[in-house]
Amino acid sequence: MTDPRTPLQTTGPNRLATAPSPYLRQHAHNPVDWHPWGEAALALARERDVPLFVSVGYSTCHWCHVMAHESFEDAEVSQALNEGFVCVKVDREERPDIDALYMNACQMLTGTGGWPLTIFALPDGTPFFAATYLPKRSRGGRAGLLDLIPRVRDIYATRRADVEASAADIAKAMRERAAELLQSPPDGRTPAAGTLRAAFNDLVANFDTAHGGFGGAPKFPSPHLLLFLLRHGRRTGDSRSQDMALATLRGMLRGGLWDRLGGGIHRYSTDARWLLPHFEKMLHDQAMFMLATAETWLATREDDMREAALATADYILRDMALSGGGLAAAEDADSLTPEGKRREGAFYTFTFDEVREAAGDNADLAVRLFGITGEGNIADESTGRREGHNVLHLPLGDDAATTLGIDAEELAFRHDDILAGLRSLRATRRRPHRDDKLLTDWNGLAIAALARCGHVFDAPHLTDAAASLADAVLTLQHTPDGGLLHSRFEGTGSTPGFLDDYAFVIWGLLELYTATNQPQWLEEAIRLQHAQDDRFLDPVDGGYWHTPADAPRTAALRLKEARDGALPSGNAAALLNLLRLARLLGDASYEEKAHGLIRAFASQVRHNPLGAAMFLCGVDFALTGGRLVIIAGEAQAPDTEAMLDAVRRSYSPNTVMHLRDGNTAERLAMLAPFTSHLAPIDGKTTAWLCQDNACSAPIQDPAALAERLAGARPL
Repeated sequence: MTDPRTPLQTTGPNRLATAPSPYLRQHAHNPVDWHPWGEAALALARERDVPLFVSVGYSTCHWCHVMAHESFEDAEVSQALNEGFVCVKVDREERPDIDALYMNACQMLTGTGGWPLTIFALPDGTPFFAATYLPKRSRGGRAGLLDLIPRVRDIYATRRADVEASAADIAKAMRERAAELLQSPPDGRTPAAGTLRAAFNDLVANFDTAHGGFGGAPKFPSPHLLLFLLRHGRRTGDSRSQDMALATLRGMLRGGLWDRLGGGIHRYSTDARWLLPHFEKMLHDQAMFMLATAETWLATREDDMREAALATADYILRDMALSGGGLAAAEDADSLTPEGKRREGAFYTFTFDEVREAAGDNADLAVRLFGITGEGNIADESTGRREGHNVLHLPLGDDAATTLGIDAEELAFRHDDILAGLRSLRATRRRPHRDDKLLTDWNGLAIAALARCGHVFDAPHLTDAAASLADAVLTLQHTPDGGLLHSRFEGTGSTPGFLDDYAFVIWGLLELYTATNQPQWLEEAIRLQHAQDDRFLDPVDGGYWHTPADAPRTAALRLKEARDGALPSGNAAALLNLLRLARLLGDASYEEKAHGLIRAFASQVRHNPLGAAMFLCGVDFALTGGRLVIIAGEAQAPDTEAMLDAVRRSYSPNTVMHLRDGNTAERLAMLAPFTSHLAPIDGKTTAWLCQDNACSAPIQDPAALAERLAGARPL
């Protein structure tokens, strides 16, 4: 029998071969003796009396692949790791709790973060060293693994007390930092209009007037910032909010960040012009982008926003649908060239000759229209060299027809013809690897986005897709005790759900209720809200913890955040959910919990308002009070459809709606008893607009309802 203290020396599959994570399985044939995260790995580290080497990444991460090929597939590095450490691989998407802990440590110790994330930790998981990508050997001022490993081993062996003291100091500092952010403000004030104004002013100061977006390179889409801007403009009447949101989205759509052949956006832009992206595509980015473009269309009626939202919906339903139900997590940045070489962006970029050949008679136009050059219009991020690769973008902007001397209608026709040729060429290529994990939280956002777009654009196929996705998530990720799982891969569910799973699915169900007027979705939202409260609510200080109370915790740190990351915080979504439920159900207990959240995060949000932009969308809702429209009439009757259309086409983000018809009246009355006496007047569809615990006189003219919804409540 093998001594568990002796590291394996094998080229066969390691312990990750059956892990419920595509990322972990990508490392199943590394010579590194990887363990999945868990008590078994920590126990082995204690038994061998060695530290942990923890590598955190995800399946579609370009630099994770680089580090794996350079170091984890290398015999010399692997031997050094196996001899000195218990090596642990973590999929940050499967275990966001572990990732959040170690990313906080990395940011505190180094001032930066990212993936791959590299951690050296005590056997109990407490970190004492953190970094991101590390090369095999030191170069460019960056420590290499082969230089770092013997130093760490030596310090751990000869100065153990110092290492343990340092780890204890790091854990203490992380706990103190987390606690400080949750302290009540000394003046007792909670975020209000002044905090929203401060966030807006920060965005104005950081706005890139030339290209849209905020700050310089790298530049992230950050749709939650745009949702905040749109709401701020709606509440204050400041047109700069809408202008910045629209300019940012148009910058993305003109640049290489937007996949104009297949729809959807890439992860982020490495430059300030939105030209050169990191090419991975994440489901949560698509969902948030759809929500931002749909709301921008409502606010502006700009057709390109509608087209972008619908094209992105088509992309996720076409290319990310899983055979067993649900949507995949992501598509990789890298793919294989025809020569079998792995290269980032290989699927998405074209040479000068490829574009000309695919465009045929439109070759000269294609080169000018999409900014194609012989040397390539993008450079390799790591070397800075141009190697003949071009990303499709629109450098001529709105002036293309004039600059090219072509009639706008003819240009649009020829533009579409060029894209058709390039699509045919791309269809011959091998698609990037797809991470087929079903992540409950990201699918929840997709439900919200599909339902929202289905409602806003009167697109029943998207509403139906949202309903099918909700059915799949609630069926596949349901636990016997009424909760949710976080992740599923190849039929195996893993990891109990986190706050984001509950909050984002509830968000999706509330959007689906608005789009369908079917009480079953509201009932499911209420049920999950109760489950969320039971598992995550802090009954003393308010707000929701990221992990359930019974989850094992490393370094005794349990996080409670309102700050956004790559996607909105779970507490931000929870705040909006509670406010919407309070209006829909007429139940003050939901509003009390919502205001408890606002109080709980008062210091955190006022300290860094821009870092909690989605939470401020909830504060905006609370400030306006929110509104409820109740429509009584038979579904699909022309006058009912006209009234629903008045709501559908109004940009009124803090408004919720009930439709009470013969099929839903009884079920709805059980959820919202105040609707039980409302009925069409004189046989005609009738609406009421309710705010501040009072409802308007009956409204039977759709135009009058639309006018009332367009009005802003003065503060």
